[in-house]
Amino acid sequence: MSRKRILGPALALALPALLLGALGGAVSADGAVVARGEVHPFATGAGLDISGRAQMIRTAAGATIVVLHVEGLAPDTTYGAHVHKQACADGDADGHYRFDPTGPATPPNEIWPGFTTNDAGIGDGRAMVDRTAGPSAVSVVVHAPSGAKIACADLD
Repeated sequence: MSRKRILGPALALALPALLLGALGGAVSADGAVVARGEVHPFATGAGLDISGRAQMIRTAAGATIVVLHVEGLAPDTTYGAHVHKQACADGDADGHYRFDPTGPATPPNEIWPGFTTNDAGIGDGRAMVDRTAGPSAVSVVVHAPSGAKIACADLD
């Protein structure tokens, strides 16, 4: 199925503005619900000047798109990132969000916008799934290559 058919023509035209963060807070556009948040380091990311932003778009067509931009990381390094089911301050956002809580801890049952940084330590991740994330999908967590949680963004 093509992305345009999943998103619909009106949302496909609006998507660039949504991805660039032109809208603030949780908004609705063409039936889509958009939540976004700023990336902040966890204690395990202390000493790193980590910043960035995350956005989740729940489309009217039943897809979920997560876009993540992070700065202040090691250059040319692959980082894991996952949508979590708890806020950043709640037990370090413990627990990956799963569409089926008893299902596997891998896509497409989870949303993984992982990325590899460029030579300046900047990474952009993106994930799209053909299901609508439920209300318990509330944060995006960045994991170091070791698996430690180093940064988080609450999706408001």
